[in-house]
Amino acid sequence: MPFFYSFFHFFLLISSFPSSLAIARPIFSFKMHHRFSDQLKNWSGVSGKFTLPDSWPVKGTIEYYAQLAFRDRFFRGQRLSEFDGPLAFSDGNSSFRISSLGFLHYTTVQLGTPGTKFMVALDTGSDLFWVPCDCSRCAPTEGSPYASDFELSVYSPKKSSTSKTVPCNNNLCAQRDQCTEAFGNCPYVVSYVSAETSTTGILIEDLLHLKTEHKHSEPIQAYITFGCGQVQSGSFLDVAAPNGLFGLGMEQISVPSILSREGLMANSFSMCFSDDGVGRINFGDKGSLEQEETPFNLNQLHPNYNITVTSIRVGTTLIDADITALFDSGTSFSYFTDPIYSKLSASFHAQTRDGRHPPNPRIPFEYCYNMSPDANASLTPGISLTMKGGGPFPVYDPIIVISTQNELIYCLAVVKSAELNIIGQNFMTGYRIVFDREKLVLGWKKFDCYDIEEKSLFPMKPDVTTVPPAVAAGVDIFISHRLLTHLVTHVS
Repeated sequence: MPFFYSFFHFFLLISSFPSSLAIARPIFSFKMHHRFSDQLKNWSGVSGKFTLPDSWPVKGTIEYYAQLAFRDRFFRGQRLSEFDGPLAFSDGNSSFRISSLGFLHYTTVQLGTPGTKFMVALDTGSDLFWVPCDCSRCAPTEGSPYASDFELSVYSPKKSSTSKTVPCNNNLCAQRDQCTEAFGNCPYVVSYVSAETSTTGILIEDLLHLKTEHKHSEPIQAYITFGCGQVQSGSFLDVAAPNGLFGLGMEQISVPSILSREGLMANSFSMCFSDDGVGRINFGDKGSLEQEETPFNLNQLHPNYNITVTSIRVGTTLIDADITALFDSGTSFSYFTDPIYSKLSASFHAQTRDGRHPPNPRIPFEYCYNMSPDANASLTPGISLTMKGGGPFPVYDPIIVISTQNELIYCLAVVKSAELNIIGQNFMTGYRIVFDREKLVLGWKKFDCYDIEEKSLFPMKPDVTTVPPAVAAGVDIFISHRLLTHLVTHVS
């Protein structure tokens, strides 16, 4: 998400452990589901607690993808588009994509004593973990469509016997200039540029409930620092992270940084993205010897998961790039600035045999094509990135199929950006992406999130009984995931 463009800055402190110790540390595993996954829609439909608004987009329609692109631009800030022995959470290792909530991956976490559950958005582009807390202004927790079968919670320090306020003299307190005394409560302010979205409150310490992921699972409680979000604004009041945001960034305040400093895990985590919206996030996972790797391009003032793309192959055309791009789990599509965007899209268009669809201001993509009965979408050119260090990164999902009332079209799901190059979720589909903060490298390997390569990390099938709430889309116009898979095949 755009949350990495916040005014909330901390000094980076990453604990580096000897590799022999890191291997012995457990891995925290969490399953992910996409907000538009069929599993979540079916699950939500069974619960039937709320009637869904007609305005919610139907999967595969113009409105569906337009809303996703709008959320990218809205959240990302900085004028993204020029047109505007593993460990897991106590509730398991699942994360999910949820309809209506901004194309974010969510998981459930449990905080405090007794434990209170929260459905939080996972974001590699920001650092602070915060939840609604002693609210003056927060998203509604009752009567909301996204509250389907999950009771959205509000944290209260007074109701947790293990909570502690963080004083202003704590080294994690970035807003010390707002303090009146050294031992007063540390305030925090996170402002998300250009999105008119923010969260403010105080920092709290409390227990995050975890468990080991081996045969004899054991509970683990880890003290972490997080934001008691008393006042939210902008998109946090309706379309994104209504029950909190789990920042996965590189700053000292992030939960991965805290857990690794405490020696609970290696300083690394992975995220797996499947094409059906199911996913996993695995803390402590350093990947495998077979994975490709590229070094992070760190900004010392505010480090993010930036990498260097040296070239892009589109079909038979090779484009020299040498650009920095952010790997961001909170962005739906991928964004490139000129001249790379124009070169990539022009090369794609030149090698696509189907007729181009007339421009439609409701569609966020510039290059779309008619999927006529005799169209052969399997002949669309493949896309592959080359990272610094020479590692290839084939893109398995660069195409989006969109249905209208009268026709099917497919689009190159890349958006022109004014300032930022971002590798979004659609380019990550089919991979396990490893964010190795100890080696300062990004790793990737083609992977099925249901694979049994590591049984303790990737169960064969999702347990839908523990899935957070879905928001079912309408049924008047749709294109199934199966149709998308069969109609849109990419060749290099």
